[in-house]
Amino acid sequence: MPHNPLEGVRILEIGGYISAPYASSLLCALGADVVKVERPGDGEDFRRHQNDRSPYFRQYNAGKRSLGVDLKDSRGVELVTALVPRFDIVLENMRPGKLAALGLGPDVCLGLRPDLIYTSVTGFGDGGPLRQRAAYDSIGQAVGGIYSILSDAGSPQISGTCVGDLVTGLSTVAGVLAALVGRHTTGEGQHVETSMMEAVTTVTIDAITQYYDDDRQDPARQSRHPQAQSFCLKTASGEDITLHLSSSQKFWLALLEAMGRPDLAEDPRFTTYERRWDNYFELADIVRAEFLRKPAREWEKLLSEADVPFAPVLGMGGYLSHPQTEWLDIAEPERDGLALIRPPWRFGGHRPGRDFQTPRVGQHSREIAAEVYASGRIDELVEAGVLFSGD
Repeated sequence: MPHNPLEGVRILEIGGYISAPYASSLLCALGADVVKVERPGDGEDFRRHQNDRSPYFRQYNAGKRSLGVDLKDSRGVELVTALVPRFDIVLENMRPGKLAALGLGPDVCLGLRPDLIYTSVTGFGDGGPLRQRAAYDSIGQAVGGIYSILSDAGSPQISGTCVGDLVTGLSTVAGVLAALVGRHTTGEGQHVETSMMEAVTTVTIDAITQYYDDDRQDPARQSRHPQAQSFCLKTASGEDITLHLSSSQKFWLALLEAMGRPDLAEDPRFTTYERRWDNYFELADIVRAEFLRKPAREWEKLLSEADVPFAPVLGMGGYLSHPQTEWLDIAEPERDGLALIRPPWRFGGHRPGRDFQTPRVGQHSREIAAEVYASGRIDELVEAGVLFSGD
């Protein structure tokens, strides 16, 4: 029977864009009730003036409930303060100190509920010379070394997606879940902190290790290729195939079988893994020339039969339509031109779904406020513009 492991857990999200909303969207898919605090009117910036129709907002916020409230008004802060004890987690990604200045910092909120998990997601942490620096995804990728690793040496360029924001969201999920386990053990809450500058180490840790292993030379896009014995190859049909041989002599000999080049096994430049590492770029030229001789479909058959680790190079369309993606149930069926991506975990063989509606700005303001305020008080706040119901 399907089980959502976070059913009954409540999260109050105060933030925007990707890092915190992505984290809470995963937690929401695991069963948590997520209430998103948004400013009245247009709501969070990622709605892009499209309300519940923005594809980016939908991807990271479907399934949540929206509380439209003006936190620049003390009455709005009072409402959120009254709600805090009803939540297990406060998740925020504002600049350091911003919520504390409003009276919603970790000390205040933990005072209201001692077993609360107050989670702060920042760009650079709550201290140091970059504490107040604006931190969007490209900033995190740049300072965290991702652009350097993914570019040719001396020619850094921006990457094709928001790696920094997304890995920060995943890192946040790990911290929240660890704190929930800790609370179950001790009965106590705590302030969980992470930042983009910290989170990117989860994808650069191998490159950092390589930096030490290679006499403190900064790795770049091609630095790891000789070590991994990996190749990205154009075929005669114009499609691309990736190989990854690593240090295995078995896979090297299997590749020679697939290419019909047993002579390379005796070539002194390539007889051992260490020699193939030293002469990788010469080997890459040979392999590239061979792969241009046959179409991708033929190569896939030959590589499969020889048990060579390989994969087609897919775009997002190819990934979403791949039979393996479909078997894994990774994506919801498209709705209004968008497929929501499900969490990357299964529980008892079941992957939690995300067949959720996206909230309009303030759609749930009245029902959430009703947890702590009488209807007359709610009407007053709506009339004053402090509470936004989206009516």
